[in-house]
Amino acid sequence: MATAKENIVPANLPQHIAVIMDGNGRWAKKKGAARIFGHRNAVQAVKEITEACGEVGIKYLTLYAFSTENWGRPKEEVDGLMELLVNTLQKEIGTLMKNNVRLKMIGQVDHLPLICQENLAKAIGQTQTNTGLMLILALSYSGRRELTEATKKIAGQVKKGLIEPDQITEKLIEDYLETRGIPDPELLIRTSGEMRVSNFLLWQIAYTELYITPKFWPDFRKEDLFEAICAYQKRERRFGKVLTPTA
Repeated sequence: MATAKENIVPANLPQHIAVIMDGNGRWAKKKGAARIFGHRNAVQAVKEITEACGEVGIKYLTLYAFSTENWGRPKEEVDGLMELLVNTLQKEIGTLMKNNVRLKMIGQVDHLPLICQENLAKAIGQTQTNTGLMLILALSYSGRRELTEATKKIAGQVKKGLIEPDQITEKLIEDYLETRGIPDPELLIRTSGEMRVSNFLLWQIAYTELYITPKFWPDFRKEDLFEAICAYQKRERRFGKVLTPTA
């Protein structure tokens, strides 16, 4: 029996996969442990999914690692997450280089602790010439804030007379988003079974295919990603249109 990976059609791969990595806390609770235990065990899932994307030829992978709303969590959990981020970046930079992965971040980097900012900048700098998978970390990220900031910048250009209102197009708005130059995700995966997008890439996922799995993120593995890609490849993407049947 063929595995999910063997069933993937290389000619119909999504260029960009986005993931809402959900369920770490509930995974830990089921095991009678603190929430940070779930976050620590989630690192293996990040490693496997990054490797799996590289194996099959995905070009962009965006991981929703920390939202602006997450700052409202207990201080102990937030501090543990920031420490985990620093430690993981330090440990995995060699693997990123070996696998030709380029790292990028979207979100409010200046809201992160200074040591996180420094380690992110170092990792991004070290990987900037890599030409394989682009791994995009959404940290202290909010889709609404991203759109608000883009609107402010465009309004400022209009006020200066550099842009006329009738020159504002979808393409121009995209040029003011943090993801400019990156194609919109064709596939969005959310773990833990929750049926919402949680303020993630609100502009970019207008026609993205959604794949919801009941698995908690710490249990998500390569085969799960390959199954999600196979499910994506079975869908008919119409973008609001009616496709003309072929003879």
